[in-house]
Amino acid sequence: MYGDEATVRKILTESGDTWAVVGLSNNRQRAAYGVAEVLQRFGKRVVPVHPKAETVHGEQGYASLADVPFDVDVVDVFVNSDLAGPVADEAVAQGARAVWFQLGVVDEAAYERTRAAGLEMVMDRCPAIEIPRLG
Repeated sequence: MYGDEATVRKILTESGDTWAVVGLSNNRQRAAYGVAEVLQRFGKRVVPVHPKAETVHGEQGYASLADVPFDVDVVDVFVNSDLAGPVADEAVAQGARAVWFQLGVVDEAAYERTRAAGLEMVMDRCPAIEIPRLG
């Protein structure tokens, strides 16, 4: 298990409210679109990060994490597991406080590197499922 209940709660309640959602576009069929909507409903600022740099849910998009001109607290990763490690490394380099790999996204080496760099991290979980459980 990569992310116990205490870590999940800490990321959702204490790590900050600016969430970069990597892989978020205007494709309503993709899970990232709905998850971002839930995060906004719970008071998070959602920053779309996608090569198309589209505005999604009223927020300006950026092509990469490095292009975001302000601090991001949590990086929520909606890319394939084989692409997720470099995103986690970029989150560390950009000074994020936490990284969240979505359901089905697992990279054990990236988890170890990210935790060793001092960031909180969760893998293979969904914040849209977890945040309503906080009560």
